[in-house]
Amino acid sequence: MESIKHDIRNIEDIKVLVNTFYDQIRENELLGPIFNGIIQDRWPEHLEKMYRFWQTVLLEEHTYYGSPFPPHAKMPVEKKHFDQWVGMFSKTVDSLYEGEKAERAKWQGARMAEMFQYKIEYYQQNNLKPLI
Repeated sequence: MESIKHDIRNIEDIKVLVNTFYDQIRENELLGPIFNGIIQDRWPEHLEKMYRFWQTVLLEEHTYYGSPFPPHAKMPVEKKHFDQWVGMFSKTVDSLYEGEKAERAKWQGARMAEMFQYKIEYYQQNNLKPLI
């Protein structure tokens, strides 16, 4: 019997989404070595930051402050990494939730990945550093 899914409603739902997703990222053949290599033993801090980011984006509770791109600017990633990230993120959302906020999470994740991919490529191709 399939359980009925609900939409993303609160910070607890955000935490389940973020924890489930990043547990999979950490084990992923392509993405795990990159994330684990950069984050190392700071996973609790990273997850807290992700909770606040998605809480701000999806619940409109402004708990995230900062600029999300600069920490990613020098990551050794390309299109295949972003495609993998988006696929995994969307699959994780779909496995846990359904509804307007779940759809927004997938849309926002894909939009953010596309923007990051283009910006990282731009900085790499032009040997530039982000201002912040």
